[in-house]
Amino acid sequence: MSTYSAPAGTAQYVLTLDCPDSPGLVHQISGALLRHGADIIDNRQFSDRLHQQAAAELDEPDGHFFMRLHFSAPDGAEALALLHTDFEPLAVRHSMRWELRPHREKRRVLIMVSKFEHCLNDLLFRARTGELPVEVVAVVSNHPDHQRLAEWHGIPFFHVPVAAATKPAAEARLLELVDEFDVELVVLARYMQVLSDGLIRKLGGRAINIHHSFLPSFKGAKPYHQAYARGVKTVGATAHYVNSELDEGPIISQQVIEVDHTFGPEDLVAAGRDTECKALSNAVRWHCEGRVVLQGNRTIVLR
Repeated sequence: MSTYSAPAGTAQYVLTLDCPDSPGLVHQISGALLRHGADIIDNRQFSDRLHQQAAAELDEPDGHFFMRLHFSAPDGAEALALLHTDFEPLAVRHSMRWELRPHREKRRVLIMVSKFEHCLNDLLFRARTGELPVEVVAVVSNHPDHQRLAEWHGIPFFHVPVAAATKPAAEARLLELVDEFDVELVVLARYMQVLSDGLIRKLGGRAINIHHSFLPSFKGAKPYHQAYARGVKTVGATAHYVNSELDEGPIISQQVIEVDHTFGPEDLVAAGRDTECKALSNAVRWHCEGRVVLQGNRTIVLR
């Protein structure tokens, strides 16, 4: 986390962008900011030009460019609006996807959970202590188990049961809550229900899920017990964007812990909980800090 202190009369911002690669991009982008008195604090950039040129399928033979700029500039809504307006022609010229936000601005997050509470508890703690730049505005669950936990943190809790016959109504209720609370990100913190394709499309790029990395090797009930029976040597977890492929969306963060024959099933479960919490909190933080760019079936994480 940056310890930079912006001079008086300035504020900090984050610009995240991607576009087809071309010569002089960094110069043009930094020049556009400099004209507004910007001071670049941190820059992360990546071009996949070499990877594309070496690939068998050259969809973009010149590559694609990704950038996250953390900078200070004159404070105030008028100054930010002017910067936004002046940057637009450059963005259009280079077919950019881009986002400009105040640094450390909290994203409005809705968490979904079923009966396993470890990821929910971890996210609420990290949000409460300021480790995550988020405002958790609601917790939604298909079970009532964690109402007291959510309300202890001062967060509204909504019990939305799901059955085959009621699933369309339950998903409609979720979308109502997303609109009502102006939600920017939905986090599935061990929410054990499959979302419909229609809901996934409406949440495209705005929903993150966590699962144990034994999938697809150990599907169904008690995956850690299945892993124990096979004598696994690593326990892991994967946080990814939700898409129509079950548990196979673009990967944001992964965690792995080595284990051995001394680990029983419950030891593997405990190790798995740790990896799930860390992978999910990393994914949420990086997304909310503007470090993740979706590119097809993968992500570029500008850490």
